[in-house]
Amino acid sequence: PVRVQHEYSPVKVTQPKPGTYVYDLGQNFSGWPAISVTGPAGARVKMTPGELLDESGLVSQRSSGGPTYFSYVLKGQGRERWAPRFSYYGFRYVQVEVAAPEGAAGGGPAVLHSLTGQFIHLDAPRIGRFESSSDLLNRIHALIDAAVRSNLQHVLTDCPHREKLGWLEQAHLMGPSLVYNWDLRTFLPKIARDMREAQTVDGLVPDIAPEYVVFGRGFRDSPEWGSAAALVPRMAFDWYGDRQTLQDAYPMMKSYVSYLGARAGDGILNYGLGDWYDIGPGAPGFSQLTPMGLTATAFYLEDLREAGRAAALLGLGGERAAFDARFTEMLGRFQKAFYRDGSYAGGSQTALAMPLAMNLAPAESRAALAGRLVDAIRSRDNHTSAGDIGYRYVIQALLEAGRNDVIFDLASQPTKPSYAGQLAAGATSLTEAWDANPNSSQNHLMLGHIEQWFYAGLAGIRPVADSPGLTKIRIWPAPVGDVRWVKASWDSVRGPVNVDWRISGGRFHLSVDIPPGMTADVRLPGQAAATKGSGHYELECAAPGS
Repeated sequence: PVRVQHEYSPVKVTQPKPGTYVYDLGQNFSGWPAISVTGPAGARVKMTPGELLDESGLVSQRSSGGPTYFSYVLKGQGRERWAPRFSYYGFRYVQVEVAAPEGAAGGGPAVLHSLTGQFIHLDAPRIGRFESSSDLLNRIHALIDAAVRSNLQHVLTDCPHREKLGWLEQAHLMGPSLVYNWDLRTFLPKIARDMREAQTVDGLVPDIAPEYVVFGRGFRDSPEWGSAAALVPRMAFDWYGDRQTLQDAYPMMKSYVSYLGARAGDGILNYGLGDWYDIGPGAPGFSQLTPMGLTATAFYLEDLREAGRAAALLGLGGERAAFDARFTEMLGRFQKAFYRDGSYAGGSQTALAMPLAMNLAPAESRAALAGRLVDAIRSRDNHTSAGDIGYRYVIQALLEAGRNDVIFDLASQPTKPSYAGQLAAGATSLTEAWDANPNSSQNHLMLGHIEQWFYAGLAGIRPVADSPGLTKIRIWPAPVGDVRWVKASWDSVRGPVNVDWRISGGRFHLSVDIPPGMTADVRLPGQAAATKGSGHYELECAAPGS
């Protein structure tokens, strides 16, 4: 269920014009105002929420959509307490009209004794905790966490105000970041059920589920979004050992793969939204730097692979063989269309990263492609150009290539477009646009993929492929930059995994806890990995660079 999880008190109250008061709650979040008020019967208190203020200090809804407001009509029976029950919004500020704060000069027909902001989100158990010696990384973690909580609702929304829709790309792209922090073993099957119910008779899985509104063009049919049909059930199996969700979803997966195959025909899937909100010469929106055919076809290949894996798990060997044959055929077409001169489709960060992270690139070319990806990032002074789709794979490709140093430089880049740039602009939750554009949402789930690296890279806690239910993991911590210590805990489906490392006196010290039923390959920096069973371990080696 969705419940009130936290309550914010005002950090500041201003009066931008007579009779109008603005309460600053200090944090952008999903929820509603809760008030305590006295006044005559029939007096109406109007409360307008918003993420930003305009030049005059009044609440602006240009980033979040409007007009939206809450109102309460007094009964006139002493002190009255009220909060909405049936609607919520994403906001930091509340503009109040008619009621004046207690003790305010001039007064009004009603007296507002208190106003707080109640943060509502999914009542899922928090299972992950991350902290480091870097104040910047901790603040980025908090920035992303605020947006994640704001969008964990009855569906996984992208923003808590103007849409509140379950845009499906977030379910699989942000999925690894989410499951490190929250127990979603009942939420992922719910998303899978929503997709099954939203699927059309011809096999399309629309970009949003439930499909409350029918959009057009790529906003209804984009393979980067619909591919959640294959990737979310697989995530439930890999992270929670949930075979039932995979089995229930298999007919949907088959039907969706057939739908994409019909649209691909003998060529490439050349439609959709592509790398949405990438950073190109124009305003953000449809992909600018990476061909839609590359991202859409890469996801079709991923869907074929996952459908084949599911068929094998369910004992459907003949169907597995058919999926594998189609995968091989389409991979050849993908390579022919986009791979030339040791690069992919013009060499954007997304175009280089996706074939690497999805294991589509030729084995003999992977090292060179990773080098090109690093060069593409360095050439932009350690800024990313990837958007909603590509950035997750930029992080994944760099992580798999062992380039944690480049991920650290991306994360700590102080100038826009970057996380630090959003913080410098005053953001308290992750924004929709890399540059915190005030015309875009100021509380958006997408672009938070660095969260996965905090756990999988810095702390080094990584699942092992084809180890459902996490019977095996890796502990490969990555000291990098000026980070001197990291503490991460993760209450996995098998029990708590704890990693605590620090650099002191020229030595790297690692403390690890592994739960029963799990084995871990533990690798100290610069050392070979060693397999450890359940238990507590204290390990150390020379610090990198010492």
